[in-house]
Amino acid sequence: VQLVESGGASVHSGESLELSCQASGFTYATYCMGWFRQAPGQKREAVAAISPGGGSSIYTDPVQGRFTISKDNAKFTLYLQMNSLKPDDTAMYYCAARSGFCPERLMTIGEYFYWGQGTQVTVS
Repeated sequence: VQLVESGGASVHSGESLELSCQASGFTYATYCMGWFRQAPGQKREAVAAISPGGGSSIYTDPVQGRFTISKDNAKFTLYLQMNSLKPDDTAMYYCAARSGFCPERLMTIGEYFYWGQGTQVTVS
């Protein structure tokens, strides 16, 4: 199993970025996926989650309306489109995968089975 994030960069406030998470080694289409972030000295927090088929998604309040999570099962890829970026969005961003029951809420770190290594987003 492998999850590899990419797309992180240093940008200015108000700009946009799209993160990608390439999955391999598992039946990606049956997994719900999530994006988390961790700022220096802070706990890792859930940002967004999406259902296995991609038809249902949920976001943490600070990113609602600015971020969009999407899932391309044909490409085994998860995305996070981030618009109107703010300095508070600065963090390492991680993707995560979970099979089985996927509740319609933001899941905790312990509820995901697989994790990527992260990609850094810096907003100044």
